Amino acid sequence: MSETQVSKYLTRVESVLAEAIHRRRDVWVSQSAYTSAIFDEIELLVLGGGKRIRPQFCYWGWVSAGGKETSDVPVRLGAAVELLHAMALFHDDVIDDSATRRGHTTAHRRHSHTHASLQLLGEARRFGEGVAILIGDITSVIADELVSDVDVETRVIWNELRFEMNIGQFLDTVGAAFRERSASFAETVCRNKTAKYTIERPLHLGAFAANNSRARELQTMLSGYGLPLGDAFQIRDDLLDAFGDENLTGKPVGGDFREGKPTLMLAYAYEKANDAQKAILDRVGHPDLTAIDIAAIVTVLEETGTRNEMEKIIGLLSDSAVSALQKEELDGDAYSALVDLAKTVTQRDV
Repeated sequence: MSETQVSKYLTRVESVLAEAIHRRRDVWVSQSAYTSAIFDEIELLVLGGGKRIRPQFCYWGWVSAGGKETSDVPVRLGAAVELLHAMALFHDDVIDDSATRRGHTTAHRRHSHTHASLQLLGEARRFGEGVAILIGDITSVIADELVSDVDVETRVIWNELRFEMNIGQFLDTVGAAFRERSASFAETVCRNKTAKYTIERPLHLGAFAANNSRARELQTMLSGYGLPLGDAFQIRDDLLDAFGDENLTGKPVGGDFREGKPTLMLAYAYEKANDAQKAILDRVGHPDLTAIDIAAIVTVLEETGTRNEMEKIIGLLSDSAVSALQKEELDGDAYSALVDLAKTVTQRDV
């Protein structure tokens, strides 16, 4: 599939996203003007940009199992996984109390500020967080509508995708609170929070929607590609949180350190750190971390060789993913596209 064809597919996904959101807006805003805030937030997050990685994997899962390139089915599925991703972002920003997302004030912060500026009744923080959580839930419902007509086996994949991503987020939250620093725990969080719902399950979703029997034949191969690549994707995200340019990522550097996220990067650093370095790493998880504290933590990551090791692991995982693919088993241009996507998701700077 040429770059132009990929662009056309993503344009179709954008159209489905806009139609799904606007259709619900028209129904509810006519009943109460307050509900316009729901759809303003969804449109800002969903239609305002994003890498659209998950829809692409969904599409290539579809093509790999023999699905027709012109079908609307992978378009709806791609839009659904993008909406589900948006739901996770709305909720994740509340959990982490993130200030910005993609260069904009997060939904819960914006509505907290509105509450405070208008001197509304109740507590501003709780209002903002409640609004954002409910907007995330509504986004999830819109996503579910787009997969309402899939067959039973595809629906099973969809449900597993949703369950795994929420379990992953739960473990991420609990792991931060309990100061989990083991590599095995970090890998479990990474696998469920990111690897499965970003790459493996979208591939499965597309494949099963195209052809159940072909999907069952390809499922092990697609997992052999999707899981290590998804792990690599998350490790890249962790590196960007520590070393990225926030003008490009759209969120402040060091947010994971303030939250105490149980990442493989942090687990490796703890294992290699000396006592003085561990004392610095023990500041991870304190919400009052200063820019100086974050700089000191980043220095430890450099000194312990953690940054270089994570880059090596990303390369190994990416190679493992690509080597799992069997070109002759995949229909259409799926093989070359998945090879290209492996580079895209692991060598990104946003």
